[in-house]
Amino acid sequence: MNTTQGIAILFATTLVTTFGCSSLKTPATADVAVSKAAVANASSAGAAELAPVEMNSAREKMLRANQAMTDKDYPLARDLAAQAQADAKLAQGKANSAKAQTAADALQNDIRVLRDELDRSSK
Repeated sequence: MNTTQGIAILFATTLVTTFGCSSLKTPATADVAVSKAAVANASSAGAAELAPVEMNSAREKMLRANQAMTDKDYPLARDLAAQAQADAKLAQGKANSAKAQTAADALQNDIRVLRDELDRSSK
């Protein structure tokens, strides 16, 4: 390796270290905001009733992320916000799935009723 390559590697390493470490010290405001929106969306989708375990977990992690922000523990806030977002998306998915299953069951019941009526009228 020549001197120019060594300097370039040193410079790149310094940049990565500087920006990587500084991002851990900056507030996780955007991460928390995105996660709050995910929790709100899941709640709007009926997740509190249809996926209460996942929804409670998302809300609890959001509370902890907010506390970490207050404590200026931004890495923890980011981690908890990401976990809250994942829980909220899971809750929303379960809620949507439960609604779809309910609609499918109702449709199947309607089809059964129509078949029964057709059978009676054809006899």
